[in-house]
Amino acid sequence: MSKEKSLSYKISNTYSTLNEKTEKTKTVWLVFHGIGYLSRYFLKYFKHLDSDENYIIAPQAQSKYYLNGEYRHVGASWLTKENTEVEIENMLNYLDAVFEAEKLYEVENFNIFGYSQGVSVATRFVAGRKIQCKNLIMHSGKVPQELETEDFNFLDNTHFTFIYGTEDKYLENGIIKVEKKRLNNLFPKNLKIESFKGGHEVNTKLISKFA
Repeated sequence: MSKEKSLSYKISNTYSTLNEKTEKTKTVWLVFHGIGYLSRYFLKYFKHLDSDENYIIAPQAQSKYYLNGEYRHVGASWLTKENTEVEIENMLNYLDAVFEAEKLYEVENFNIFGYSQGVSVATRFVAGRKIQCKNLIMHSGKVPQELETEDFNFLDNTHFTFIYGTEDKYLENGIIKVEKKRLNNLFPKNLKIESFKGGHEVNTKLISKFA
């Protein structure tokens, strides 16, 4: 008879940064990539921002795999439906370490950005660890079902923005209508919804609004 057992062990992971944090820095970003990305490549969507005024930190999803069934390009995933609760806690512990390493508790003008699967990571981190931020930007992804309005009540001055492409294949068949309704319930104040003509892609023009 087979059994599945669990244990704990220490693990290491990387994260990537763009620009330098100096006295000129005005905005610090914590940005979460979508499925199939590596953090160092995800940073390309933020290179158009003023390098003196913006410091960007991109955590790296731990679970890596080869893309497209070929042993060439590597991508990563934050979570799957397998052992999700434990994986969420592992992920939050890793993000705690990034937060501490970059001294993000000292930052005043702080943006948190999630793209696609990264939306679930960003919102779980904010809610689970009660992270204060100026902007919580949710781009082309859904907020996890277990999160409720009360999980975000501590954010009195945060601006919430949902961005999506009108031709996004992952938000078809009425999904966007349902998600908009849920977002309005989750964030009853300071919510803005922005759309653009395009598919499941990062919109750098809209990102610029938060710099």
